[in-house]
Amino acid sequence: MSDADAELWVRVRAGDESALGALFDRHEARLFRHACRLLTTREDAKDAVTIAFFELWRKRASVRLVDGSPLPWLLNTVSHSARNLERSGRRYRALIAHSPVGDHAAAPRASDESGVLAALKRLPAREQSVIVLTVLEGYPERATAETLGIPVGTVKSRLARAKAKLRDEMKAMEASWA
Repeated sequence: MSDADAELWVRVRAGDESALGALFDRHEARLFRHACRLLTTREDAKDAVTIAFFELWRKRASVRLVDGSPLPWLLNTVSHSARNLERSGRRYRALIAHSPVGDHAAAPRASDESGVLAALKRLPAREQSVIVLTVLEGYPERATAETLGIPVGTVKSRLARAKAKLRDEMKAMEASWA
């Protein structure tokens, strides 16, 4: 990444909160777009980004950088936070649906006309992380391996497996349109 991230990271590791703010300013928009791809509400996407930066600060002594930047780590943490928020939201909606209170309106949902995002969300978390970092964010397999703390070969096999699953789902969806 850039030297600016590396310089800011040195300051963050030393406990400089303003450096964390500068990292937030540099990467918040990209992380928010990433979270929006994974979540149905903007508020949850904002929460996922906030959680990622909170965790970055809390775990700053052990965060793995890729090319001097915490961005891959942040992207992965946003993905994990998004899954947790989505799971929590499902539990909450199920609780509300079973409550004896009168009529309730369904939560608004963003449309995914292609079904690709729904298919991505159905992948196991480990395969989803590899797809997000390599395909959606464009990181090389080596950087993805460093970020996730796994061998490059594991990244390649998870990527191949995930692509095959997504390809099969897309073929099934296309067949249903005919």
